[in-house]
Amino acid sequence: MLFDTHTHFDDEKFNEDRYEMINKAHESGVDLILNAAADIESSRAGVLLGNEFDFIYSSVGFHPEVAKDVTEEMFQEIKLLAQNPKVVAIGEAGLDYHYDDSPKEIQKEIFRRQVALSRSLNLPIIVHDRDAHEDTLEILKDENAKECSGVLHCFSGSVEMAKIVLNMGFYISVGGVVTFKNAKKMVEVVKYVPLDMLLLETDAPYLTPEPYRGKRNYSGYVGLVGEKVAELKGLSYDEVAMKTFENGKKLFKI
Repeated sequence: MLFDTHTHFDDEKFNEDRYEMINKAHESGVDLILNAAADIESSRAGVLLGNEFDFIYSSVGFHPEVAKDVTEEMFQEIKLLAQNPKVVAIGEAGLDYHYDDSPKEIQKEIFRRQVALSRSLNLPIIVHDRDAHEDTLEILKDENAKECSGVLHCFSGSVEMAKIVLNMGFYISVGGVVTFKNAKKMVEVVKYVPLDMLLLETDAPYLTPEPYRGKRNYSGYVGLVGEKVAELKGLSYDEVAMKTFENGKKLFKI
């Protein structure tokens, strides 16, 4: 049993074979999939996918790169979309200082508003944090994110940062990066974080794990992430797969 807790099947890279790849992943043992939103269009698309497939759930929200384009009307629509029973989280929301597509202050504002929305709707928040660890932690603390809980997806922080977010009740999500040869920091984090606070993800179509790195990612590869986590923690693959599956169901109230 596997749960890909963060994928983007609405992405244009799946336009030619979206349903084929969704079914292929499910047939390969991926029992649950969460389609993570990045903007208003992908929020709508994720809800539609959730309505079409009983094993797909979705989040709704705004990636930091689109923060500058978010309007009040979009926020109101997100609130409405979140009423759908297949919507189980807000996000992915957060900060991205790597590409800096939106001004930092606007990113912070939109992130804060989404944490507040998560709390008001009693939904967990999916956090995107790239090159913005300090500000991400500050906002999560300031906005009482502990009340809504959530996950730091594709975690890229240190063991010290992991300790802080774990104490806030947040899960740590591991993706294909952990299979890369230069992933020393991620390896340390996986060894440190208790199995009952870990999630697996692909972030497909991005961050494809070895040995398929460089090719399009899809949810069927989430097992490769699980295999690496099992190896690093000295556990059986079945134990990692089952426990992370249960963790995902618990966090997202499925």
